[in-house]
Amino acid sequence: MATPSSHFQSQPQHLLLVLPVPVILVLIFAMAAEAQGGCRHKCGDIDIPFPFGIGVGPGCFRDGFEVLCNESSVPPRAFLAGGKYVRQQHSSPSGDIESSWLVELASLSVATGEARVFAPVSYHCNTQDNGVVSMAPGDGSCSGSCCQATLARYGKSLRWTVKFLSDNTINMPRLPCSYGMVVEKSWYTYSMADLEGYKVLLNRFPQGVRMVLNFTAGDGLCPAKGQPPPQDYACLSSNSFCANATYGYTPGYICKCLDGYAGNPYIPNGCPDIDECSLLQNPCSNGGVCTNKLGGYDCPCKFGMKDDGRGGTCTDIFPLAAKAAVGAIGGVLLVVIISFLVILRKEKKKVNELYKRNGGPTLEKANVIKLFKKDELKPILKNSNLIGKGCFGEVYKGLLENKLVAVKKPINGSVLESDQFANEVIIQSQVIHKNIVRLIGCCLEVDAPMLVYEFISQGSLHDILHNNNNKVALNLDARLSIAAHSADGLAYMHSKTNIRILHGDVKPANILLDDNFIPKISDFGISRLIAREKEHTASIIGDMNYMDPVYLQEGLLTEKSDVYSFGVVILELISRRRAMHSDNNKLVKNFLEAHKKQNKATEFFDKEIAITEDLELLDSLAGMAVECLSLDVDQRPTMMEVAEQLLILGRSRKV
Repeated sequence: MATPSSHFQSQPQHLLLVLPVPVILVLIFAMAAEAQGGCRHKCGDIDIPFPFGIGVGPGCFRDGFEVLCNESSVPPRAFLAGGKYVRQQHSSPSGDIESSWLVELASLSVATGEARVFAPVSYHCNTQDNGVVSMAPGDGSCSGSCCQATLARYGKSLRWTVKFLSDNTINMPRLPCSYGMVVEKSWYTYSMADLEGYKVLLNRFPQGVRMVLNFTAGDGLCPAKGQPPPQDYACLSSNSFCANATYGYTPGYICKCLDGYAGNPYIPNGCPDIDECSLLQNPCSNGGVCTNKLGGYDCPCKFGMKDDGRGGTCTDIFPLAAKAAVGAIGGVLLVVIISFLVILRKEKKKVNELYKRNGGPTLEKANVIKLFKKDELKPILKNSNLIGKGCFGEVYKGLLENKLVAVKKPINGSVLESDQFANEVIIQSQVIHKNIVRLIGCCLEVDAPMLVYEFISQGSLHDILHNNNNKVALNLDARLSIAAHSADGLAYMHSKTNIRILHGDVKPANILLDDNFIPKISDFGISRLIAREKEHTASIIGDMNYMDPVYLQEGLLTEKSDVYSFGVVILELISRRRAMHSDNNKLVKNFLEAHKKQNKATEFFDKEIAITEDLELLDSLAGMAVECLSLDVDQRPTMMEVAEQLLILGRSRKV
């Protein structure tokens, strides 16, 4: 690009020539101007895309493509810089006048390689005749009043001369003004009014008339395939290509974006992909779904359709009958899914209601125990994991959070509701003792809340004493230890907790043994938080085989009620016989009568431990049982006193 004049050529098919006057017009596209600071690509409302630019320094524009912006105009006006002037010579009453001005830009397009500029109008007006001309040809037709021609391709400059025509030459009256101009044909439409009066066209188009110039990005032809591009190669976008210019006399080239891409090929990444699928109209004529891809788009057929293989339209894969069948199946599935969602929603609502009914909000605030989800316990509640079953419910053994636990699943209706149950759970959570089973958590998302306890390996004292398939030999020391530790646990519940806790169902089945046969009291879930002045309750029902007859008659539950039940436990320990309410409690009654007559009950002692040297200890245990079983509540010892006596007996065995 040696000079700007080599970069621009007029576009012949866009030119209209209106000639009646001796006018000489020479177009030379080059001018000199001062650059303004900063790289800019907009002047007023005109976009100045690269390679054009406004500013100083490298990178603002390519050599020969500088644009000047006149900020003093409103709006600002853009001019080509770096070349010569456009010169115009015209006649006037005072003589010939030569004027010149910069080439002003109207718009730029790098996609088409065109610059639209304002071109001058050459004119001559007769000041002696200002009459209105009336001629046959109308607007849009140049016949008889003017001449126009499409210019052939030309090079750096264009020159023409228009002579004034006399009346005798064309048999027409003298015209007030005559004009000559090079103009974009689609932009200008001839009008008879343009020839009337003085400088009509100049007043109508003060900036000039619109003309199209083609530009080339560089000198020479595009590099051949495989040939490296020149150092100043203009096509910088990776999605662009070089095209040889087809206008002008000197070789040159322009840059264009590849098909499927649009933008500015003269800057890196300037030709982004066109998303044809975002157009207002679907470009897929085959009825497929438009899918954009780099440089174009695909039109895959919709689901259930296929291409006919001949580039035609998409056709249905399935016949009508198959569609009907699929539709019917789909309808059924839809109904099933909706039904499932409805059931799921109802189940979720029910779970939330159960959670609230079982005291969930109260336990959340207390923050004393872990609350398990129903799904967490579901794997444990299998028949293969069932280890116990009674009037309260079922007990399952399983792993929870990598720990062995016992899950007690009550029979529906066998537990309290709402805050009462929550209070029971809070009571149990406050009981921490080596001889009391620890409550780990509970599940409230079921009809009857489930309790999760630590798992005790050897099962219950009842099974060990009375289950023929699981009988374990227990010497007197082991039985004494079980009695002493059990009494210590009950004494803790009665006297050493912040709130008084009554068990209400003391029996061998609720005394569990670990691997070392250390007892742990369990299942005091039916106990109540009872105020000192409100000890009567008729709702607490334990095992009738061990229940205090005074409580059964009067409905008065006290610590001494637990003491009576523990007396029955001592009796079963030393006799290994079961207390049965169904046979009118013969074991208890016969034992008390025998002890009353002989002051001893040797005949009731288990033969496995009834050896001569241990009879004195057994008599002491029998005496303790008699005190606990007294029908006079006031004569019964406290659990603290029972625990102390058993501790003394145990120490005496070790001496």
